[in-house]
Amino acid sequence: MKAFLFDLDGVLVSTEHNHFLAWQRCAHSLGIEFTEKENELLKGVSRVDSLKKILELGSKTISDTEFEALLKSKNDFYLDSIQELNQSNLLPGVLDLLNQAKERGILLGVGSSSKNANFILDKLRIRSYFQVVIDGNGVQDPKPHPEVFLNGAKALGLDPSVCMVFEDAASGIAAAKAGGFTAVGVGNPNIKDQADIYLNDLTAFRVEQHA
Repeated sequence: MKAFLFDLDGVLVSTEHNHFLAWQRCAHSLGIEFTEKENELLKGVSRVDSLKKILELGSKTISDTEFEALLKSKNDFYLDSIQELNQSNLLPGVLDLLNQAKERGILLGVGSSSKNANFILDKLRIRSYFQVVIDGNGVQDPKPHPEVFLNGAKALGLDPSVCMVFEDAASGIAAAKAGGFTAVGVGNPNIKDQADIYLNDLTAFRVEQHA
C-alpha cells in the first residue's frame, strides 16, 4: 500500500460522547427524546443530515432559519467541549502507526465528515503527519458516497487500489469499498463482516505487512 486514509472520530480520537451530548442538547430543545440508541444513527453522517434525522425521529419541521441556528448552536457547544483535547486523547496505537508509516514513506491522509477536522488535528498535535485532510467542507456527497476518500486519493496522486482506508462506521466502510479502497474496520464489531480487515484497535495493525 502507498497510502493510509483515516476517518477521524472513532479511529484517531474519540469525541463521540461530545457529539452525542451536543446533539442531545439540540434534540431536547425541540422536545425530541435522544439517547445513545438514536445517536447510533448519526455515526459517520454529516452535520446537516444528522439534524434532519433528529427531526425525522421527532416528526418535526422547522424553518430554514431555525435549522441553521441549531446547526451553529450544536457546533459551538461541541467546540467548547473539546477545547482541552491533546495528544493524550489519541486512541491506542495511533501515534505508533503514524510514525511507522512515515518512516516507511507511506503517505497519510484524513477523510472525515467533520468540518472541524483541522481544528481537532491541531489540538492533537498530529496535523503535520498528514499530506492531505479532506473534511466536510470539501465534499458535496457525504459517506456512504466515496467522494471524501476519492478526493483524498486524488490529492495524493494515487489510485484507490493502492490506498487503505481506516473506518469505524458502516457508512465509512461502504464509502471505502464503493471507491475501490481496501477497507479496514476499527473498534466497532458491528462492521466486522463488512470490512476487508478488522481490528479491535490500531495497536493490532502491522505497518510492515502492508508497506
